Amino acid sequence: MPVGVTIENVVKRFGAFVALKDVSVSIAPGELFFLLGPSGCGKTTLLRCIAGFHTPESGSIRIGARDVTALPPHKRDTGMMFQSYALWPHLTLAENVAFGLEMRKVPKPEIQRRVMEALDRVHLADRAKVKPNQLSGGQQQRVALARSLVIEPQCLLLDEPLSNLDAKLRLEMRTEIRRICKQAGLTAIYVTHDQKEALSVADRLAVMRDGIIEQVGTPEEVYRSPRNSFVAGFIGEGNFIGGVVKAAGAAQTVVETPCGAFTASHAPEGLAAGDAVDVCIRPEAVRFDRAGESQPNRFQGSYTESVYLGEVAQHLIALPESGGGVCAVKAFELNPLAGRDRAGERVEIWIPQEHVIVVRR
Repeated sequence: MPVGVTIENVVKRFGAFVALKDVSVSIAPGELFFLLGPSGCGKTTLLRCIAGFHTPESGSIRIGARDVTALPPHKRDTGMMFQSYALWPHLTLAENVAFGLEMRKVPKPEIQRRVMEALDRVHLADRAKVKPNQLSGGQQQRVALARSLVIEPQCLLLDEPLSNLDAKLRLEMRTEIRRICKQAGLTAIYVTHDQKEALSVADRLAVMRDGIIEQVGTPEEVYRSPRNSFVAGFIGEGNFIGGVVKAAGAAQTVVETPCGAFTASHAPEGLAAGDAVDVCIRPEAVRFDRAGESQPNRFQGSYTESVYLGEVAQHLIALPESGGGVCAVKAFELNPLAGRDRAGERVEIWIPQEHVIVVRR
């Protein structure tokens, strides 16, 4: 049975540096939960506290009903998968996977059964007798995953497991890791700095910065309703335009910016007229088809740069500002008809109200 993980008010220091600042989060049984953030934000430190490699100065960590805060790693019933595969080159795949069970004094017949089950789960049962140097990077990654799974942990911990793979293998392994974790019914906590990886695999994710959790939610919640400018900028691309709230209401919020007024159909609670905010427009939210005359968020501008990429064209569009300057807006055009140079051409764009994101600074 999968178990949940509860972190309450965890503080971790390294000398005078505070790596984790009163961090609290609850992870549901069977959930694939991502810790996401830039380098140095505290995500790996938090994972290592859960694993038992770091002991927090204060706070508690529970796996299921057990308080494991003071327990050593081998008594926490967790499996850890590191960036480096750490496979023994002189051992076969089966021997690598069996290592943890042998250390736990599991009977040999049981070891053989569980090793083959684990290798079958990662689609490598037919290669049990080969050595790691005969495998591709993605296959070695699956062996490392099988070794973590074979001990039947209550919680699987993954520290940037795909960072050493090329782009194509990373895409393949994202799907594999999610499939295997769900098939095994595992609670998994996964550290990465790759936003696409988190958005495509996670059930929920936490975005961290400077030792604190900025926001927790499903990938869609965090992408479409970021709590602040940092989260909005870290998860995906965005055009940020500073402005002041002109009117705030339950149905609409209007923000005045140097480029003109933006109307949003939703905004953070508690905003009032006069508040300084940022408007975030995702590049894929910019529309090029003609909007109705009564439609808000219509702007006249000109192309300054266009890059044709086949399935998408990336445009940079200059919008005139009230003070005489220009605001550069990045926009994606899906399935463009031609790759001609459009620099200098006039263009009208519009943004649907539901795709105007208003965030606190």
